[in-house]
Amino acid sequence: MDKKILKNIIDVAANRKDADLVIKNCKIVDVYNSSIIDGKAIAIVDGYIAGIGDYRGKREVDAKGNYVSPGFIDGHIHIESAYVTPEEIGRLLVPHGTTTIIADPHEIVNVCGMDGLNYMLEAAKKTELNIKYMLPSCVPATPFENSGAVIDSTAMIEPIKNDNILGLGEFMDYPGVTQAKEEVLNKLLVAINEGKIVDGHSPGLTGHKLNAYAAARIRTDHECSTIEEMQERIRCGLYILLREGSACHNLRSLLKGVSKENSRWCLLCSDDRQPKTILELGHIDNHLQICVEEGIDAITAIQMATINAAQCYELKDRGAIAPGLRADIVMIEDLINFRANRVWIQGKEIAREGCYLPKVERFDISNVAGRFKIGNFTIDKLKLQLNSNRVNVINILPGGVVTEKETETVTLDEAGCFVYQPEKDIVKIAVVERHNNTGNVSVALLKGYGIKAGAIALSIAHDSHNIIVVGTNDEDMAFAVEQLVEQSGGIILIQDKEIISHMPMVVGGIMSDQTGEWVNERLTQIHEIARTRLGVSKEVEPVMTLCFMSLAVIPEIKITDMGLFDVTKFNFISVEAKE
Repeated sequence: MDKKILKNIIDVAANRKDADLVIKNCKIVDVYNSSIIDGKAIAIVDGYIAGIGDYRGKREVDAKGNYVSPGFIDGHIHIESAYVTPEEIGRLLVPHGTTTIIADPHEIVNVCGMDGLNYMLEAAKKTELNIKYMLPSCVPATPFENSGAVIDSTAMIEPIKNDNILGLGEFMDYPGVTQAKEEVLNKLLVAINEGKIVDGHSPGLTGHKLNAYAAARIRTDHECSTIEEMQERIRCGLYILLREGSACHNLRSLLKGVSKENSRWCLLCSDDRQPKTILELGHIDNHLQICVEEGIDAITAIQMATINAAQCYELKDRGAIAPGLRADIVMIEDLINFRANRVWIQGKEIAREGCYLPKVERFDISNVAGRFKIGNFTIDKLKLQLNSNRVNVINILPGGVVTEKETETVTLDEAGCFVYQPEKDIVKIAVVERHNNTGNVSVALLKGYGIKAGAIALSIAHDSHNIIVVGTNDEDMAFAVEQLVEQSGGIILIQDKEIISHMPMVVGGIMSDQTGEWVNERLTQIHEIARTRLGVSKEVEPVMTLCFMSLAVIPEIKITDMGLFDVTKFNFISVEAKE
């Protein structure tokens, strides 16, 4: 802030000058005192709030008794998981009252390295949504897979200094933290020595290990699934990010553990939220609706969506309606539905009645386009030859991305190769390495997905985003992989070696350069065809569920390009079960 702007703010606050904009007749949500200031006006100049009271403005907006809240902040989101670019996520979210997001771009960085981070930083400049980033801490997420880049502590030293990078993204290598491994300590110190925050990711961690994790100066966690986990983390000084995404729904259950005493340590976040969810349910406004439905006081809920997030991430210029702060403001009809009538970001009206007002301009994607280097892939690599018909399978648990290890008996042919049996819900799943021409193809067995014909392939496979393919026969699976590469990644559905539905995702193979509505239309069609023609279970989300089958930090068993992985033991296991 320069001296001239500071003087203008003071002059308007002191009522010596007219404001640029005055919003009058408001019911102002005071997040500091947990109260409503009724009938007052908000004076705005040079994008900042000058004061609350009786002011004159060059322009005046009559709120007509509507509530006026600080702009909503999403405490943790992966833009890439919405399958759209930063410019488009801004267009989708701002009309719902979201003015700031804390984004972790580890998906694109796993694919494109620092090229991906630089692209996200530049693309963020093309949207009015204020996007703050966390520097990905685990690229790759584990040493048990190949990714498109390896970001070590040395590579983090310069980018962590960027003002738009708030700290280190979710530290998924919790065993490395609790064991105080050398390179993990180096990464943590990159952030700590710059005075920046470290986000957490520690599902199931408790007791001494959780103490060790918190002692490493990790500040947040969004992976709580029980009230007990939430309370233990708060006792350790961690902020809890209450998640309500497209795949993971922890908000309602965790709200039962939110109290007047601990709510200041709670934030709202979406983590992964697809366009369909945004277009149909909204964003943080939907979180607030759920909070009130679950008995949380409306102002307490707004605090979790505003000031708590600002204080957690040390965003000292926002999170409340008060003199000297950014004029990030949302006008809402009531404190039940939280529907946004109008949204201002730094004093500029950006959305009205559900419409994003600015023209969307996009940053050049050429430096992050494609990214497919598949070495020596053949159909033979999809064979699964076994010495025993007793096998370990990845069993999908409905309603989330957690799996469990089960032992099953399967059918083998004369050569000992797995044979799909229609009466059993067990099919092949394979991960094909696509970044480094390694030629790696790992094959395992999946239960609970329900597919009964054809194949589905994705280049969205958290977190390294190799190709993941599932199917009832090798021919369709191989064809799916080949055609996926041909379309520069995304999603493809195959039946009898014909494409029956697809969605190209040309930005790193994980994001579309199209609108959210286009993505939603394609996904809706993909979901319908996956269920009606290929038989995918109605109990699972066909795309998002498959995306997480390679994420080797979410229990209990997953598959990477290196093999079948037991997350609880943190080692590879054989497809063949030990008797």
